[in-house]
Amino acid sequence: MKPSLLIACALALTACGKHEPAAGSSLTLPAATVKVAPATKRTLPLNEEITGTVRAKTRAVIEAKISGRVLAMNATLGQTVKTGDVLATLDAQEMQARAESAKAMLDQATSDERRTASLVATNAVSKSDYDAAKARLEVAKASVSEAQTMLGYAKVTAPFDGVITRKLADQGDLAAPGKPLLDLENPAQLRIEADIPEALIANLKSGATLNVSSKVKATVAEISPTGDPNSRTFPVKLDLPAGTDMRPGQFVRIAVPVREYEALVIPAAALVQRGQLQMVFVNENNIAKLRLIRTGRERSEGIEVLAGLDGGESLVIEGAAKLMDGQPLTVTP
Repeated sequence: MKPSLLIACALALTACGKHEPAAGSSLTLPAATVKVAPATKRTLPLNEEITGTVRAKTRAVIEAKISGRVLAMNATLGQTVKTGDVLATLDAQEMQARAESAKAMLDQATSDERRTASLVATNAVSKSDYDAAKARLEVAKASVSEAQTMLGYAKVTAPFDGVITRKLADQGDLAAPGKPLLDLENPAQLRIEADIPEALIANLKSGATLNVSSKVKATVAEISPTGDPNSRTFPVKLDLPAGTDMRPGQFVRIAVPVREYEALVIPAAALVQRGQLQMVFVNENNIAKLRLIRTGRERSEGIEVLAGLDGGESLVIEGAAKLMDGQPLTVTP
């Protein structure tokens, strides 16, 4: 059976089941108070969906700057930390010994410099001897500063506010430079990372706004100038607005514009769904006329109509679900 015949049969059954008045008896129906809006033709972008992953804009792998046994691990998975919070403490006995040795050398160099200064005043030693003693003092001061700095690395601290997302070490483990201890991310600032095919990369510009999953808009922040020769894709990063309910690691779809096309768009409130049928009510001289339509994509601008309307019709957008074909209308602003 042809689709048009199926629709006609469905309409006939619907009318019989509800005992709707026949044509010519519309005056017996009470007037319905409604609001209307036009069906308009608009130029819309045609998009292609690309998958991406939500990542924290600020994230870091926390490592120790010195080697040593982990004496205490203060961080736990999911813990929120502030800048400067101590995440782990390392055994720094070797660094402590170096600091004490450097301090002793500084005390000795200070004493030598003072004694040489008093002797050079009486010409008991040469000026070059005093300069050498003064240089040794400066070297000793630098050694103490270096030792104290290295000793400070025994406390591993958070470089920024964030959340512990991965824990790779615990008390008793050996820490060393290049060996990760923790992963830290700031979930307050999120971005999307995606690989865009080379056929679409020319359509993206830095600063452009794209629609992503959950009707969120993201801004193109970075576009790699070079692509992957194996996958023929270009890495792109998009910044998400603050306050989004997305989480790092979440899968999203990004609408990348391909071209523009003209489409007939109606307000979402105008669409009436009765079973498998999609319809609207057109205001013709303050009389409701039922029109069967076929819809396309639902956009922020409204719903695309592929068939059933020509454009310019005045559509009922408030009270349409309760209307009957041929019912009188009272249109309000």
